[in-house]
Amino acid sequence: MTEMVARLDDWGRPAWIAVMVLGFVVFWPAGLAILGYMIWSGRMGCRGYGSRNRWEQRFAEKFERKMDRWGMRGAAYASSGNAAFDEYRDATLKRLEDEQREFRDFLERLRAAKDRAEFDQFMTERRARPDEGGSAAGPGAPTTTG
Repeated sequence: MTEMVARLDDWGRPAWIAVMVLGFVVFWPAGLAILGYMIWSGRMGCRGYGSRNRWEQRFAEKFERKMDRWGMRGAAYASSGNAAFDEYRDATLKRLEDEQREFRDFLERLRAAKDRAEFDQFMTERRARPDEGGSAAGPGAPTTTG
């Protein structure tokens, strides 16, 4: 069973969806069970902003293993024979990796700020909504005395 789950994970979400649909066609409780398992295990939901999901991570690891096996690891960064060019290339790649990391950090901060603003707006609207008792302040809301 775990071997089949691992194989489906290697193929990704489309394989899981195909198996689920097949389960519904053959015997609907089986399809429902597969759907429940997919939701429970997180195979169906969003993995968060900017993070690799399980399928992408497994694909990247598998690709790296194949590159190692084929002897192609580092072939893209092999020496060109010109030390000045190799130094320039390494500096440029490092600069691009730094920029990529900074951009990812920027996106995370931007998303966090957006989430915070949406939450603050929700809380403001919630506090402004009149309660059953006629008070505009919700439970736990600060009260002003003056």
